[in-house]
Amino acid sequence: MNDFAALFRAETSKTVKQFVADLTQNGQRKGFLIHNEDKMEMANTFGAHGVQVAEGFDLHMIQVCKPEKSAPSLQANPERAALIPKFITVFSDKGKTRVRMLRYLPALVNSLLSDPDFAVNVQGSYDAIEGIIKESL
Repeated sequence: MNDFAALFRAETSKTVKQFVADLTQNGQRKGFLIHNEDKMEMANTFGAHGVQVAEGFDLHMIQVCKPEKSAPSLQANPERAALIPKFITVFSDKGKTRVRMLRYLPALVNSLLSDPDFAVNVQGSYDAIEGIIKESL
């Protein structure tokens, strides 16, 4: 662990598809939405650009957003936009579905933006998303 970022890790025996469905449903109940639902399956995204991937490649890069919280935050300080997107990476590996999320810690956020209130408040979003992930496992 360092003072700048932490990588959240989890795994489940659910398929990627089932985990994503559960994540979507559980997130919606808490005001979060999947912002990139039509582009989160990376095999499809790569294929649309003519890049082939290996058989069974099953990686989803999921961007979650809570509009009621993001809109006022970005209006208060548009500089925050670079740090607001929250991506959950979900992939198949050795018969398990693995889940990852990079969390920017307050020291990094404040050093980049000199915005101590946001540096602390954004941690609540990470906590909520981690809770939704755990509920979806």
